[in-house]
Amino acid sequence: MKTFRDKVAVITGGASGLGRQFANIAAREGMKLVLADVQADALEQATAELRGQGASVIAQLCDVRKGEQVQALADAAVAEFGAVHLLFNNAGVGSAGLIWENTEADWEWVMGVNVWGVIHGVRIFTKLMLEAAAKDASFEGHIVNTASMAGLLNAPAMGVYNVSKHAVVSLSETLYHDLQLVGAPIGTSVLCPYFVPTGISQSHRNRPEDVRMTAGPTASQIAAQVMTDKAVSSGKVSAGEVAEITFKAIAGGQFYIYSHPDALAGVRLNLESVVAGTNPPDPYAATPQIRELLRAKIQGASKPLG
Repeated sequence: MKTFRDKVAVITGGASGLGRQFANIAAREGMKLVLADVQADALEQATAELRGQGASVIAQLCDVRKGEQVQALADAAVAEFGAVHLLFNNAGVGSAGLIWENTEADWEWVMGVNVWGVIHGVRIFTKLMLEAAAKDASFEGHIVNTASMAGLLNAPAMGVYNVSKHAVVSLSETLYHDLQLVGAPIGTSVLCPYFVPTGISQSHRNRPEDVRMTAGPTASQIAAQVMTDKAVSSGKVSAGEVAEITFKAIAGGQFYIYSHPDALAGVRLNLESVVAGTNPPDPYAATPQIRELLRAKIQGASKPLG
């Protein structure tokens, strides 16, 4: 996708974090914007700010777990702007803790947003783009799915999130190959950020009632939450910088997008163990103090009071 001006961008999770930064750059590039989010106040504020900058914006509340709401988002985009050229399947949530301690509600929530949200976006918007391309030989489209380095690695006490993001990487790679197979003028990228200061570690603030936590958090969930909060908040690469990297990748037709290329050393080690058939490598080999801190927090929180 070589040109952005006057094209239409749809951004899920567009009211904050990476989504909000994608919107900033899209507006700067002269794109028309369709923002979707579940947080009404943040969505209203983002829309007002972008319109204040002169951008053409519509906004819609959308729970991406629900296919009918994603379809309504697509319908609104086409009704307002006529087409969609750039899609960011960006909405995401996080949940941590030892994998056997995650409840059915935890799985339903995280998989619903992180996986089904991307599934709905791909199945609905790809068809719209293909229809537009069939009518316009000059059509250019692109789909960016936000995964994570957790889609390429498997850190302990992050099982639900890891599973969801691995699914996004797989879905994205398959989408890339399928679009190549039919010669579609639609590019695909998968964004795999590492620890970037966004609201992802506090995503439980918007957890819907139908998948609410039915019991207090376990010791491992508390410990993993504390450590994730610290890692995310101390990230040295900003959401704005990741958004800039992403738009450059879109223009360059780049599939894999990384915020922290140095983290790929762990990916390489993991893939080497897959090929060799050896056991998974220690994710804390270089930082054993983090493993011991996490273990101590879990065990310490598990001790009965008094």
